[in-house]
Amino acid sequence: MAIRTASAQWNGALLDGNGKMALGSGAFEGPFSFATRMEEEPGTNPEELIGAAHAGCFSMQLSGVLSAAGTPPESISTDAKVRFVKEGEGFKISKIELTTRGRVPGIDDAAFQQAAETAKKTCPVSVALAATDISLDATLEN
Repeated sequence: MAIRTASAQWNGALLDGNGKMALGSGAFEGPFSFATRMEEEPGTNPEELIGAAHAGCFSMQLSGVLSAAGTPPESISTDAKVRFVKEGEGFKISKIELTTRGRVPGIDDAAFQQAAETAKKTCPVSVALAATDISLDATLEN
């Protein structure tokens, strides 16, 4: 199987330092800092990238589950909210909220909900993040 890569460079102290994260494919490279992670400064942060990875993985997994059941989707759109909170002396990702919308001809809502739950449980990113509470709000669109 494939090995995917990413890298990060950090310069300076925690509060006033800065860094850069990049995907091995070259598809993304962006700055990050204490302010982009803990405040609302422009730039990215590790949690945002985890959210993008989870939304993408879940959407593909749901498409696969639906296709295997004979009801391939027209489209799947997923948003991920990654909750990053202070806990004790440190911080943690406490929850990831997935919100997905699917256009799937020939399926009813119950079957869509079941497929979405299966995708949530089997998406490789969900599996890797199993220690995190992951919620799902799935809507079948007409």
